Amino acid sequence: MKSKLDKASPYGPIKFKSIEEYHASFPEETQAILLTLYQTIKKIIPQADEVISYNMPTFKLHQNVVYYAAYKEHIGFYPTPNPIEFFKEELKNYKTSKGAIQFPINKPLPINLIQKIVKFRLKECLDGIEKKKNTNK
Repeated sequence: MKSKLDKASPYGPIKFKSIEEYHASFPEETQAILLTLYQTIKKIIPQADEVISYNMPTFKLHQNVVYYAAYKEHIGFYPTPNPIEFFKEELKNYKTSKGAIQFPINKPLPINLIQKIVKFRLKECLDGIEKKKNTNK
C-alpha cells in the first residue's frame, strides 16, 4: 500500500532540497525564466526564508507567501486565492484557478503584475503577523 508520500511528483521521484537544485533540473531556457521569477520575488521580500514546500520553490515569512513551479507549457505561480481574486481583471488573459496562475512558458513573464501580486501577499502576511501580535497581548 502506497502512502501519500509515495505519490508521484510531476518532477519524477526527485525530492528537491533547495531552490537552486530545483532550477538546475530544468533546461537552460526554463532555468532563465525561473531565475527571473526568483529574482523578482526576492527583490520584494529579501527577508523571506527560501524553502522547498510541496516540492516547489517557496518564499516563507511566518507562512508561505508564494510558490512557483515549472511545467512543460507554463510556469505555475501560487500566491493563494486572495490576490487572484483581487487582480482578476489583470489576470483575465491567463489561466487561473482558486490559488494558481499559469503563465505560458513561451511568453515573457508579466513582471509588473507579479510584483504587484507579491507585494499584495507580503502585506497580507505582515498584517496577519501584526494581528496575531495584537491578539496575544
